[in-house]
Amino acid sequence: MIAKQTQAQGSQSQTGLSGRVALPEGGATGYQVRVTTPNSFRLGILGSGKGSNFVALADAIATGAVPAEVAVVLSDVEDAGILARARERGLPASFIAPGKFRTKLDEAAEAAFVSALQEARVDLVVLAGFMRVLKGEFLRAFEGRIINIHPSLLPSFPGLAAWRQALEHGVKVTGCTVHLVDAGVDSGAILGQLAVPVLDDDTPETLHQRIHAAEHTLYPACVAALARGEMQVQGRRVRAAVRHGAGPGTLP
Repeated sequence: MIAKQTQAQGSQSQTGLSGRVALPEGGATGYQVRVTTPNSFRLGILGSGKGSNFVALADAIATGAVPAEVAVVLSDVEDAGILARARERGLPASFIAPGKFRTKLDEAAEAAFVSALQEARVDLVVLAGFMRVLKGEFLRAFEGRIINIHPSLLPSFPGLAAWRQALEHGVKVTGCTVHLVDAGVDSGAILGQLAVPVLDDDTPETLHQRIHAAEHTLYPACVAALARGEMQVQGRRVRAAVRHGAGPGTLP
């Protein structure tokens, strides 16, 4: 859950979505994601592609490594692999038509996504290869409760094809980043990072493949930390985050 925590008094409130979540107010200096009831930590997962990060997360949930449940899986692509992977596991999975725009949801589609997530009573929205920019009402409806994974060590190489950007720039180390989603491009507070070395004989394809494997470790670890209430955000600083260079699946 998300409980507001002000620097002045550390006060907390626990109202909001389904009476279970408190959204950070405009004047709040930070918020903490934590479990506050015996109910399961519920995830809404959005994806547009094959769903490999979803599979890694679902497998980690099945083994008990992530104390959460997948409440719903949604996609803007009718034949997306992520929907098939969810249905194979007996999970609720739905296609929602994205509307007339190529890179974002139109107003009706945005409302449909928000409604589906609210009806599923999700505590956290997890973007797993969702290829639409989230705007306006969607961000307001789940403020501070949307996370994404990006294939670089942000703030370096935001945007598309980050692995190719890293290779062309000549860096020796890149990786992946889990971050909160805000109105910017890959600009939200960083929750966790995992480093991946760039090898001399790397191609964009080989580097992308190794970053993708690191994502399958980092994303479940960060979701588990959020579900356990082990992360607190103060501005852009995150306490007890999964740190850059940490061992696979470990927390400090």
